[in-house]
Amino acid sequence: MAREHPIELFMPPNMLKAKVGGGVFAGLDMGAIRRAEAAMEEIKSEFSAWAAADVEKLMAARARFAKTPDAPSRSALLRAAHDMKGQAATFNYPLIARVSGSLSKLIGELPAEKELPLGLVDAHVSAIHVIYRDKVMDESNKVALALTLELEARVAEALKA
Repeated sequence: MAREHPIELFMPPNMLKAKVGGGVFAGLDMGAIRRAEAAMEEIKSEFSAWAAADVEKLMAARARFAKTPDAPSRSALLRAAHDMKGQAATFNYPLIARVSGSLSKLIGELPAEKELPLGLVDAHVSAIHVIYRDKVMDESNKVALALTLELEARVAEALKA
């Protein structure tokens, strides 16, 4: 069957590309990127002091929760673990980020009516303290990695129960 009208394809112009420029880095201020990278390196050097304060904050939140296991103390414990998770990942402590993430998951996902297993919370807090104290900054430390995996497995079991 013959067509009366030929098919036409209309390709609208890419206005965003025209505004930004052709190349991937066109329009980017490379000096600004270098300044941002330098600022991040400077902040990383300050993380040690922040991490020490965060470990203390987490330990204090854990002590408060152990003494008074109510909703506000549980919330403070969750907030301390969650804050540490985000900062540790940024500043080259991936195992602290994972352990803090595991603790955050335990606290955040275990229903409020279920008792938070203090022994498992303590294991997480102690692991974070030791990883920080020993400056384990990569995942090649087999003992720390095995401990992290075990804590994550115990959290998974607690959440299933």
